[in-house]
Amino acid sequence: MTRTRVDILAAAQRSFAEHGYVLTTIRGVARAAGVDPALVLQFFGSKDGLFDAALRDDPPVRALVTLAGEGDPSDLGARLAARYLELWEDPHTGPRMLAVVRAAAAAPSASAMVTAFMTDEVMLPMARAIGADQAELRAALTGAYLFGVASARYVLGVAPLAALDREAAVAYVAPVVQHHLTGDLTPP
Repeated sequence: MTRTRVDILAAAQRSFAEHGYVLTTIRGVARAAGVDPALVLQFFGSKDGLFDAALRDDPPVRALVTLAGEGDPSDLGARLAARYLELWEDPHTGPRMLAVVRAAAAAPSASAMVTAFMTDEVMLPMARAIGADQAELRAALTGAYLFGVASARYVLGVAPLAALDREAAVAYVAPVVQHHLTGDLTPP
């Protein structure tokens, strides 16, 4: 990857995090990266192409897939919940994750890219790492639950969930995540 492309991606990630999908422009990203807007279009084709590349460039949630393949499955729920909430609270990764959620809500094209990314880069690899029966369903339930918790806690600020310290939040969230990963999934 060329230095110019790296600079453009970094500028795009900052812009999407600071201004959101709707207000981020090719011209603004180009200005921040110190390049001509035509170069941004040459590398990425469009704003959607730029967003997709920024989304897939060293995504914070990739750490969750790695975590799913390590350690004892009996405490994976606690480890995943702790790491996921930690990513949201980290000053480097949290704004990127927030930008992704807001972009998905703001534009249908961004929503489709986030869905494809989550399926290809997180849910399917996590299902393979879990290696249990109904692994894809388990990964999808885990992802949906964690996404819902993060949306309520970090995007909407729903009380009292948003007011809990991280350790307390993990204590509440982890058993549900563990159930999705290793519990009985027989429908009622």
